[in-house]
Amino acid sequence: MLNESLLPVPTGPLQIAEIPKTLEGFDNNVLKFSLVLPTYNEAGNIADIVKILSELLDRSIPGEYELIVVDDNSPDQTWKLALELIPDYPQLRVMRRVEEKGLSTAVIRGWQGARGEVLGVIDADLQHPPEVLEQLLQEMGKGADLAVASRHVEGGGVSEWSVIRRFLSRGAQMLGLMILPEVIGRLSDPMSGYFMVRRSAIAGKTLSPVGYKILIEVTARGKIRWLAEAGYVFRERQAGESKVTWKQYIEYLQHLVRLRLSLSARFIQFCLVGLSGVVVDMGFLFLLSDASTLGLPLTRSKIIAGELAIINNFIWNDFWTFRDISRLQPGKRQRVKRLIKFNIVCLAGLVLNVLLLNIFFNVFQLNKYLANFLAIACVTLWNFWFNLKLSWRVTEVDK
Repeated sequence: MLNESLLPVPTGPLQIAEIPKTLEGFDNNVLKFSLVLPTYNEAGNIADIVKILSELLDRSIPGEYELIVVDDNSPDQTWKLALELIPDYPQLRVMRRVEEKGLSTAVIRGWQGARGEVLGVIDADLQHPPEVLEQLLQEMGKGADLAVASRHVEGGGVSEWSVIRRFLSRGAQMLGLMILPEVIGRLSDPMSGYFMVRRSAIAGKTLSPVGYKILIEVTARGKIRWLAEAGYVFRERQAGESKVTWKQYIEYLQHLVRLRLSLSARFIQFCLVGLSGVVVDMGFLFLLSDASTLGLPLTRSKIIAGELAIINNFIWNDFWTFRDISRLQPGKRQRVKRLIKFNIVCLAGLVLNVLLLNIFFNVFQLNKYLANFLAIACVTLWNFWFNLKLSWRVTEVDK
């Protein structure tokens, strides 16, 4: 009888339907909100979290929500304990996965079986304060496509984390900004596992998460125009053991790289253009500063060579890298405006470039051309991120 009460586990591609899937034998009314609780060995917490969430949501959106426990066949039979709660909590549904494992895919499978217009996820270990759900629901009610509970905004924080764990968390965020700036830059807490997203924002998108965090995947692949955040304090686990290990950080890095490769056509083009700029920069630096040519001072030579490289890069980026955006506002006047913005961003990068060049050359005694190359590499991500946000993104908004 217990198995008959289980939700069937969806199969196939990790895609969310625009319209909730009809499930035989279950009430299929479309709801306002579906909250997934991915679990593994959470027998000590499941009853408490279901009770707390039910009471909270019964006050906020009575009759318009469902809780979906997606359990990865826990040895402590979390799924069975959850099923036994259904008579007291009729809005509760349970999915037991045997063939698949992993928190991220558990969330997606839960969403595939959900009936809500808004889809959410929360940990079942009571480390995510349930009361923040009300703030997130309010943000969704205002029109947000994604509402994220964050530890790094006003009202957020961590309770008793060690210095090492704090360092790893912030380090992971900084690494994400370097590899995937256009996605991670939108999130103050990219490793949050507590958020909700509008179904229509991710419907039809093929999700391919790696590891235990799915927020980055949703932000990168979804149509997220309005992103809201609410602060929360991460609590210590009340029962069970923490599942955070070094493996999760490695998977996070793998996920970033995979997303970078899948989303990076524009970034690769930007880097190729940057390489042409390196040739221009290096060539003019030699002509201007070498003792056998003009023999100008290094800093002055670098400024001139850098500005010529900036102009070179703008021309190629405007006609190739960002051509789809540039075409939305043709004409000399608009192109000059983009050039000015591009130049301002890159001149800020040039200041950093000159500073690094002098440090590498004068302090570390590197060959001046090697020092220049290293300085250019350090500011490439700076230039891409800010130009995407300012030089061409503004043009896109103004269309």
